[in-house]
Amino acid sequence: MKMKTVEQYNAVIIEIKGNIMGGPEAGELNELLHKLIDEDKKNVIIDLSDVKFMNSSGLGMLISAYTTMKNGGGNLKLANATEKINSLLLITKLVTIFENFDSVDEAVKSFSK
Repeated sequence: MKMKTVEQYNAVIIEIKGNIMGGPEAGELNELLHKLIDEDKKNVIIDLSDVKFMNSSGLGMLISAYTTMKNGGGNLKLANATEKINSLLLITKLVTIFENFDSVDEAVKSFSK
């Protein structure tokens, strides 16, 4: 899994490529989010367009990221989830927790409401 951050308007987009499997990457994402909170960048979007697979540890990683942002006074949203990832979010009922958008642009716009 590789992560790249891009700032767009009032949001930070974390582009993830590869499989989300938890492990050491969970720590890397957590560190990144704490850094963003410290810099007062509290609108975060995770772009899942290049994620092919996510296991239960990967889901745990997303839940942890969401909690980290909420506890830091921020907001975390998902964008571009593939059909596979969407069905995973549906089965686990995480669709009730995560705001999930069809595009990064839609997610960015949702922060200004």
